[in-house]
Amino acid sequence: MHSSPPQVDTTILDAAAMLAIAMGRTNDDGLGVIPQRPRAITGAAVVGAWRSSDGSVKLQIKTDGTYAGEVAGRRKRPQGTYRIDGDAVVLHDDASGLSTPVTLVHEGELEMAGHRLLPE
Repeated sequence: MHSSPPQVDTTILDAAAMLAIAMGRTNDDGLGVIPQRPRAITGAAVVGAWRSSDGSVKLQIKTDGTYAGEVAGRRKRPQGTYRIDGDAVVLHDDASGLSTPVTLVHEGELEMAGHRLLPE
């Protein structure tokens, strides 16, 4: 009698799949890249004074739902209200009517219009 050779699993996993296995996570489609869910921002995470490393942008987010800012080279200071929308804080400027999203990059750092802001 002739027997066939044993079946060998030759699945190749990328680094993201290996990390997912190590972390005990998989997605519904099987192994592979697991999309990261955006972090939800809470008021407590963003309330306070923020500034860019070069000091050209400053932002004060207040507990009463308002904000005030300062941008180097801009005569009129931005100010208005904000709302938290999932993974962003949306600033609404009273004077111009413009809305600007601000996102939490990682713990302790915000991103606004290409500027990284750190707590003061």
